[in-house]
Amino acid sequence: MKKILTLFAVIGLIAFSSCEGPEGPPGPEGPPGLIGAVYENIAPNYYNFTNANDYSVRFNFPVPLVDSDVVLVYRFDGTDNGGRPVWQALPETYYFDDGTRDFSLKYVFTYNYVNIYLDGNDQATIPADYRLNQIFRIVVVPADFAASVDKSNYLEVMKGANLSESQVQKIKF
Repeated sequence: MKKILTLFAVIGLIAFSSCEGPEGPPGPEGPPGLIGAVYENIAPNYYNFTNANDYSVRFNFPVPLVDSDVVLVYRFDGTDNGGRPVWQALPETYYFDDGTRDFSLKYVFTYNYVNIYLDGNDQATIPADYRLNQIFRIVVVPADFAASVDKSNYLEVMKGANLSESQVQKIKF
């Protein structure tokens, strides 16, 4: 009896696995290959960290983030020998010659905004090169992507997110 049941089971598996029907219609097209957004503040809206704004600036997202998004912030740090922009990942920390901390550029974000701020011993003494006329790129990407890329390297983030310079949204506020 057991042999007959085993025989029927094997025949049934062969019969059902060889069934084939017509190909179904194609599914809907997936989302485009972009997995993020990039914003840059442009002239005349450079950020200035002053006593009047408590050494803090805020960028409000045009669309609220979703739970799985993270924000990466990069500060324009000049150009390299080839004239290409250099983007420094935040947080950045600077030290006195004796090795003690002078100040840091940091940020926090919510679903609605990112707040970039100076943190230090005496913000008023921080060189103007780090306080005035600052340009930032704010990159929004999914958290799982951010976990798999070198976040300190702006170019790697852009390449991995399939974003190009032409997709950087220049913002005025």
